[in-house]
Amino acid sequence: MRLVSSDLSLAQPASSLQKRAPSREFDLLCACATVKLSPERIARIVALSGSAVDWNEFLRLAEHHGLLPLVARNLSAHAHGIPPQIGHSLRSAFDVNLRRNLWFASELARISDHFEKRRLRAIPYKGPLLAESAYGDVALRNFGDLDLLILPSDFERAKQALAELGYRPSSQHSPVEERFWLRNGYERSFDSEAGKYLVELQWQLLPRFYAVDLPTGDLIARSGYTSMGGRNFQSLSAEDSLLVLCLHAAKHLWTRLIWVCDIAETLRTQALDWSLLRARAAELGILRIVGVSFWLTQRLLYCALPEPARSLLDDSEVSILGEQFAARLARGATYDFESTDYFRLIWKLRERRRDRSRYFFRLAVTPGEGDLRAVNLPEAMFPLYRVVRAARLIRRIV
Repeated sequence: MRLVSSDLSLAQPASSLQKRAPSREFDLLCACATVKLSPERIARIVALSGSAVDWNEFLRLAEHHGLLPLVARNLSAHAHGIPPQIGHSLRSAFDVNLRRNLWFASELARISDHFEKRRLRAIPYKGPLLAESAYGDVALRNFGDLDLLILPSDFERAKQALAELGYRPSSQHSPVEERFWLRNGYERSFDSEAGKYLVELQWQLLPRFYAVDLPTGDLIARSGYTSMGGRNFQSLSAEDSLLVLCLHAAKHLWTRLIWVCDIAETLRTQALDWSLLRARAAELGILRIVGVSFWLTQRLLYCALPEPARSLLDDSEVSILGEQFAARLARGATYDFESTDYFRLIWKLRERRRDRSRYFFRLAVTPGEGDLRAVNLPEAMFPLYRVVRAARLIRRIV
């Protein structure tokens, strides 16, 4: 997991965080963060863009939150008084993103065709398919890699198939470490001559310690098809896609607005079986995670939730956590994803006691790559990495 710097204000109580009003720049960003603009939304963009906006700060926020393409389209159509250099920066960012996304879309087609020839099942999600299905245009969403869900048993064959297309693992593992990581990890990144970390093979959606046991095989079995560029790609079902987006945003504690926007656009565009979605969320113990995700779309992006979605806001913890995440998101604050504060918040996002217990147990005993690097053990003694993990975790907390 990539580390980001911690923010000392995390120690402030939630009440003090809620009192800080979002900036005008963040308000304008939220107003622009949608594909379908209502007359009220357009009026808000016009009013905010015509006021005293720090445009350099606005551009920084738009880039940080992954919303430059959408912002560029909406501002160019409706905003007034944009400085020429800012308008040029927005158009340039849109063009760069379009070229990159078209390359990723063609690369996804090349990889999918090759996997089909090798009789390998891999489900792409997020990336260009999400841009096409939820945003209606591959140019409107920013992304930097291709995520492919596979069965753990297919990893070696998928790795070889990628090698035949010029991709190599981003980090080198010995055969022993590879077997270990397949049991305890969840993804591997791949590079090519075109750049680093361009493809991710994922055999689980989340690291094991999150204690959200959603088998990849079930996702693949329920998958359907999405059309992009005149070609059909295997894709997650609408319900699974929404749950996966909520889980991905929660893993990062909703620190970028693009992840909230993904959820809002999916709610807007996809026909969802709400009883099925709620049943799956309840089975996984992630009703609170889904509820916080929906609360943020409503609060920050003015998303009109359907009645079945509003029922997920009944949990009193949803609004309390939502206020905290919204305040930090408005400030562009980040977390140290290996800090006790982060682990505490993930714990609070689980509504069932048994899931909280499983989360803490797995957090304490599930080894990661850092544990392998800390102590060199022969494969026969790999079970002792649980002890190494627990010891390193205790040392970090103390």
